[in-house]
Amino acid sequence: MSSAKSPSTSPSIQICRIMRPDDANIVGNVHGGTILKMIEEAGCIIGTRHCNTQSGDRCVAALARVERTDFLHPMFIGEVAHVSAEISYTSKHSVEVQVNVLSENILTGAKKVTNKAALWYVPFSIKNMDKIIDVPPIEYSSPEVEEEGKKRYESQKMERFETKERNGELINPVSIPDRHMKEPYTVGFSQSSLIHLVGPSDCTLLGFVHGGVTMKLMDEVAGIVAVRHCKTNIVTASVDAINFHRKIMKGCVITVSGRMTFTSNKSMEIEVFVDADPLVEAEQGKFRAVTAFFTYISLDKENRPLPVPTLKLEGEDEQKRFEEGKVRYLQNKAKRLAEKERQQ
Repeated sequence: MSSAKSPSTSPSIQICRIMRPDDANIVGNVHGGTILKMIEEAGCIIGTRHCNTQSGDRCVAALARVERTDFLHPMFIGEVAHVSAEISYTSKHSVEVQVNVLSENILTGAKKVTNKAALWYVPFSIKNMDKIIDVPPIEYSSPEVEEEGKKRYESQKMERFETKERNGELINPVSIPDRHMKEPYTVGFSQSSLIHLVGPSDCTLLGFVHGGVTMKLMDEVAGIVAVRHCKTNIVTASVDAINFHRKIMKGCVITVSGRMTFTSNKSMEIEVFVDADPLVEAEQGKFRAVTAFFTYISLDKENRPLPVPTLKLEGEDEQKRFEEGKVRYLQNKAKRLAEKERQQ
């Protein structure tokens, strides 16, 4: 790991790690959740380091949001992941971190960009974890750069609020006997849940879960949903904004639930929720902690895209979620085309 710039300008770091067999998914390349975890680790390090450059309470940066992340190219076992993180904007109580991921074939020296992500962190005091610390400002290369950062800050703040308001629904886990009674290609047939007890190895210095740990579990559940729907190899194509609404503390039992919301000809959108249930402080009750949408594609044995079975809808709620997913799909498709035209 290296530090490239002074904290007063644009702090940045780089983390390198070789990909090993235990990082692989069922397709044989690097698990999407592993990459998300590395991205978050880099962001947490640089966010925490920057927020402790001033005098006063020591703090730890907690992940609040991950903007849309595209998986541009697969990463393979034996390659080296280069994860670069740079602080791009600071508000009074939050830090924006831009992260780029490169994969390097150490036999040929070839490198390619696999991921780009923007993450938002909030620093919490080590002495009082309910206290949010003021963030030291950074210097910007121009007023225009600072203004663009402010626009991104206001936009994500509004989207986080709107997402929190509409995501109060609990998903009831579907048991194996129930699934066998469901018709294939329906939401209920592929819907899946994972239960995990939060232990010390999952947590930060303050005893709440690392965002990267949560995202890896979410990617696993979404992947199970995708495989159950299409019965083929699958790979993560993108993740829409991941919103972390509340901290999950050590000792909580978390239920990570995923359900299919939309299918196009070659992609599947899966909605994932993380609900936390405190065991020690049970009076707090179960709460929704994290929400996101994951997009997957189906692959044949040669890792070529396959058509995705159409999702069979049952009821008005599923129809509504499908139409909302279609809007997101078309919006993201338009953004990709616009970005492609700008690069030409």
